[in-house]
Amino acid sequence: MARLGMVFCWAVLGVVLVFLFAPIVIVVAVSFSPSSVFSFPPSGFSLRWYHAIGRADTLVAAVWLSVQIAFLATCISLTLGTLCAIAVVRGLVPGGKAIATFMASPLMLPGLVFGIASLQAARSIGLRDAYTTLLIAHVVITMPFIMRTVLASLSLFDFSMVDAARMLGYSYPMALWKVLIPNILPGFLSGALFAFIASFDNYPVSIFLVDVRTKVLPIQLLNQLEMSPDPTVAAASSLLILGTVLALVACDRLVGLRRMASI
Repeated sequence: MARLGMVFCWAVLGVVLVFLFAPIVIVVAVSFSPSSVFSFPPSGFSLRWYHAIGRADTLVAAVWLSVQIAFLATCISLTLGTLCAIAVVRGLVPGGKAIATFMASPLMLPGLVFGIASLQAARSIGLRDAYTTLLIAHVVITMPFIMRTVLASLSLFDFSMVDAARMLGYSYPMALWKVLIPNILPGFLSGALFAFIASFDNYPVSIFLVDVRTKVLPIQLLNQLEMSPDPTVAAASSLLILGTVLALVACDRLVGLRRMASI
């Protein structure tokens, strides 16, 4: 009976892995297809669709805009989220636990609801610039990732080490840089990685905030699928997958995936 249960567990695991990775394998395979339509398995091997990405001005502009929004939103969230996490852990604000729970609320709301609410809030205060509206909304989206990971790191940190560093001659900012930052670096980097990916890949909120001249990559890819579907979309998706893998490898080299996963 125990062996039968083990076989069943491995079978379920195999089905789940196939379900998760099969779409990725298909997308990557289609991106190398010489055909001008989506076909799997591909009839040959070609890099024409990767070359086509460089000639697609709207796609390149969408990638650059998504990188800008994700980078700025991540930097702002890292600054604000880390300061908020320190204030909560140190007990510098009343109701710290309630605040920490409230900061995770954007993850609990459906993306469509949050997108409509962001649009209405921007219009009610007269904010009609799509770039600024997108940036503010993405900061709100990414803050929970930073707060969760940094709070987990700070909960294991002894702040008396900062006081000890100051007694040894360091200024307060230098003590934070030399003592605090290295200890919370895994949470800091993992939160930044998740926040950047969440912003770069966001669709349900961004769809309500873009305009004709300001389109992030997920919206542009959807428009291209509707207007002129070809394997260029698969090639762009494959490059995004490669970028995610490279980011994970870089984090593994800098911090270690096991240490990041333990946050």
